[in-house]
Amino acid sequence: MAMAAPVKVVLGCIAFGVFWVLAVFPAVPFLPVGRTAGSLLGAMLMVIFRVISPDDAYDAIDLPILGLLFGTMVVSVFLEKADMFEYLGKLLSWKSRGGKDLLFRICIVSAVSSALFTNDTCCVVLTEFILKLARQNNLPPQPFLLALASSSNIGSAATPIGNPQNLVIAVQSGISFGKFLAGLFPAVLVGGLVNAAILLCYFWKLLSADKDEEVASTVGDVVAEVDMTLHRFSPATMSHLTSMNSQEFASAMDSSARSPSLSGEFAHTCSLRCRTNSVDIDAPNASGIESTRASSASREAAEGAGNPQREEGVSSRRVSRSFSSQRCGCRGEEASPQASEPRESSMERWKGRIWKTCVYLGTIGMLISLLMGLNMSWTAITAALAMVVLDFRDARPCLEKVSYSLLIFFCGMFITVDGFNKTGIPSALWDFLEPHSHIDTASGVALLSLVILLLSNVASNVPTVLLLGARIAASAALISPAEETRAWLILAWVSTVAGNLSLLGSAANLIVCEQARRVQHFAYNLSFLGHLRFGVPSTLVVTGIGLLLVRSY
Repeated sequence: MAMAAPVKVVLGCIAFGVFWVLAVFPAVPFLPVGRTAGSLLGAMLMVIFRVISPDDAYDAIDLPILGLLFGTMVVSVFLEKADMFEYLGKLLSWKSRGGKDLLFRICIVSAVSSALFTNDTCCVVLTEFILKLARQNNLPPQPFLLALASSSNIGSAATPIGNPQNLVIAVQSGISFGKFLAGLFPAVLVGGLVNAAILLCYFWKLLSADKDEEVASTVGDVVAEVDMTLHRFSPATMSHLTSMNSQEFASAMDSSARSPSLSGEFAHTCSLRCRTNSVDIDAPNASGIESTRASSASREAAEGAGNPQREEGVSSRRVSRSFSSQRCGCRGEEASPQASEPRESSMERWKGRIWKTCVYLGTIGMLISLLMGLNMSWTAITAALAMVVLDFRDARPCLEKVSYSLLIFFCGMFITVDGFNKTGIPSALWDFLEPHSHIDTASGVALLSLVILLLSNVASNVPTVLLLGARIAASAALISPAEETRAWLILAWVSTVAGNLSLLGSAANLIVCEQARRVQHFAYNLSFLGHLRFGVPSTLVVTGIGLLLVRSY
């Protein structure tokens, strides 16, 4: 593609530069509007500067990618509602022995969950739980946070629904879900194990300082049940994470304590405590007390019949007993249907179990449909709507958890990148690199991977895929169709693992960093240099090993 007119090139570079600055540094001091507004601003400038026409801007928006992204986010919301991530949290602490065992579990669980539920979702849900589990067992948080972020990035490379750039690659390339998984699974498996080994070697002394004492599974269960239930989850966000500060967290906890559900649980606990106390007191002499109560009641009735004052005293004592029982939580309206309470609670439990089973089966059905090669976008949307219908209630609370800012970010990014492509600069740069980056030579693969690695950390991985994807595939297609597929898979692998290089390399890293920094009482600051010291060797080693295992089928 020939270079555009100089004025168009300059204006296009200005618009893309605005988008890039706000995408990489969303809180830049002179314009702290965030990534979403930055992408829309870049898109608007492309149209205003006439780098791209309004009709071409609309055509640049890839609806299948947006549909697939929306469907997977809705499915993730319902999986969170069905306590899937609570079970993952319990799996981490179940019979865990020492820091090394816990670190390896985090690597495995985060890699698998990110491949199925996206890496951003995995990091949003598990960061706070992992941090509290490490703190409460006197373990250093840094190894576990790095394990979560890096393993989530590596694991997400396995499937088209693992991260946003894989969604773009799967839709643009037309590679089926099964071929995508088969081509990258060996690299993800070996790369994940190598990354875990690097983490263990890097932090071996730090994790051995506690003599590998057994991690208290009971503490882990408490953290899993309380923190994972109260955690509010917003899936797959690429915008700068905004979490609650201490005062907001305290007010949220107060409001949750005043909520009907938690109040009901408190009243139920109090009533159980009342009943337990009464059983402890009355059990030894139950028959005697019952007979005494009967005789005293008859005696009070007889005396009350002839003595009005006595009758008034009896009634006042009854009121006092009623008031004390209410203060204890044993209200009359709750005590009267005691026989129906277990029946209703058991019915609710069965309804909840059936609904959770339907959500899990729906997710499995979606994955099977994707493996069969059905249209990925409509499969994800169908699974999402099926869960909305099965929920059988107003879907607005669940749909409000969808990150619409991410969808808008993608729309603006599609327009901005397409406008930048029309300037001719990406084509000119590719024409310079293309003779030296043939996919069928080792030196070509190494050079291409290095370019993808650097661009993914400078311009972010999704814009890198949009800029280079079609050009890399067209060059590889001249060799063979199999090499074209392999080129797409190499792009997916390198652009994803590149996120582990630095803290700014992927949204998952930023989510882990920001979540950990804002957790009340357990806050930890994961520094840029602290991440870089581990990220550089891990990224280079894992990327190199994975390139040897990426295959096209």
